[in-house]
Amino acid sequence: MSRNKGPLRAWQQAALDKFLNTKPKDFLAVATPGAGKTTFALRIATELVDDRTVDRVIVVVPTEHLKVQWSQAAARVGLGLDPKFTNSSAVNPALDGIVVTYAQVGMHPYKHRAVASARRTLVILDEIHHAGDSKSWGDGVREAYADAEHRLALTGTPFRSDESQIPFVRYEEDGEGHLVSRSDHTYGYGDALADGVVRPVVFLSYSGESRWRDSAGEEHTARLGDVLNPEQTARAWRTALDPKGEWIPTVLEAAHTRLLQMRRNMPDAGGLVLATDTATARAYAKILRQLSSTPVAVILSDDPGSSDRIQEFSESTDEWMVAVRMVSEGVDVPRLAVGVYATSAATPLFFAQAIGRFVRSRMPGETASVFLPSVPVLLGLAESMEKSRDHVLGGKKKSDEDGWDDDLLDEANKQQNEPDMLEPSYESLGAEAEFSGLLFNGSQFTTGDISQEEEDFLGIPGLLDADQVKDLLRKKQSDELDRREQEEKARRAAEAAEAHRREIFGLPSAPKSHQQPDSAESSGVVDELAQLRKELNTLVSIQAQRTGRPHGAIHTEVRKACGGPPTALCKAEQLRERINHLRAW
Repeated sequence: MSRNKGPLRAWQQAALDKFLNTKPKDFLAVATPGAGKTTFALRIATELVDDRTVDRVIVVVPTEHLKVQWSQAAARVGLGLDPKFTNSSAVNPALDGIVVTYAQVGMHPYKHRAVASARRTLVILDEIHHAGDSKSWGDGVREAYADAEHRLALTGTPFRSDESQIPFVRYEEDGEGHLVSRSDHTYGYGDALADGVVRPVVFLSYSGESRWRDSAGEEHTARLGDVLNPEQTARAWRTALDPKGEWIPTVLEAAHTRLLQMRRNMPDAGGLVLATDTATARAYAKILRQLSSTPVAVILSDDPGSSDRIQEFSESTDEWMVAVRMVSEGVDVPRLAVGVYATSAATPLFFAQAIGRFVRSRMPGETASVFLPSVPVLLGLAESMEKSRDHVLGGKKKSDEDGWDDDLLDEANKQQNEPDMLEPSYESLGAEAEFSGLLFNGSQFTTGDISQEEEDFLGIPGLLDADQVKDLLRKKQSDELDRREQEEKARRAAEAAEAHRREIFGLPSAPKSHQQPDSAESSGVVDELAQLRKELNTLVSIQAQRTGRPHGAIHTEVRKACGGPPTALCKAEQLRERINHLRAW
């Protein structure tokens, strides 16, 4: 069978060379989500099959959807892997191997040991950290693949927050009494970002006031982003995520506006909302259907048709998909560019995997935008996106580096089995959303008063202060002048080459190209909408200085009083109404 062995990225080639030089029994490759772990692993598989080092390939994955995904990727390089293999079926001898889940292996490890031992086998353990999710999974993987010829372990996030040792991963003493996982090749998010392999991520945080009532009937109020204890943070956070309140609709509307802006240059750009459970996922989808002009896909992890729906969404140009948080790692849709982190999950492992859904780069200049609650633990995880973490055994268990008590936060955030995400002793009374700031490349920026021209350039209204925007606009202008200069040089060179060719062959001269001069009139036209938005922003700024309130809160109050869409989408008459309302204050 012919193999499709295309060129590899630099990190993939380096890791492949490292593996083939020694062909070790165990090899752990750590590469950030979106870097191309699947392509790398399948190249190793084809090399070992072609030189008859192995006769069979087994891929172990966390979810059912990933079985199909791996099988399709293998087929593209000429490998036949059966994704429908079950614990009661036989291996198809006409294929090169099978794809199974960690759950399958955990349920019948001796069956899988027999399959792996019957022929010389390469076992690819995708997202190997999942082998520590339960004792049966870890024990089953060890039992099933102890005698495999080669084991290639892959992960984008080798760290776990517990003491579960990951099978076939090498641990070494760090000199302080801890065992630390060690990889054979590492390619982190920072490396991939520098190489242009992944997109940069812009995080947009939203705060706001949350109100709830406890079992004693006492009402509580807290503001996301303020200094709160873990229980208050969890309550405020979960109240904000309640689809019956105002926080989620406001954030979803802002995310939808951002998606529409991005689709101007990336027509198939899609959005993903990560929900906590099935009930809230469906409720979020209902809100999005009122905003979106295309169908909204709902992906539930326990639904047997989820793989087909993910594939359908990936191949379409539809705007939104909503998924429960457990399916985030199995969602591989390269066109995803906008995300809403609407889940109470707060572990570094889940956060990294969730954000990994949005970083796959398809062309230079793309960015991803992720909307999230202004919660210190999430903002801390966003700031440390580029940090590489290993799995540490025997490390600190009481609190993390930000001083959070994990046990208290986990208890306050504990998921219930009831359809409602809030337990009976807890009643959500509502929450309001306010944009609080932007986090990009580890740096945070707060809201400021900017002009419509700046809003249009940034694509995200009200993010940077005036000086920061001016710097960006200067750079934009400089880049545009450089681009025009290069285009003019190329045009002149092409004309000179054409003139030389015509002279050699005695052809008549080509008519000179005529460039349209810049119109002084067009540059002097005052855009009415831009003027009105600028006047509105000025009045909001004055009111903010008088009252000490955030710009976003004033914009929200004026919009509630006057109705209509976000400022960026208002017509002239709607802007005048808001201006008059502010003047009346």
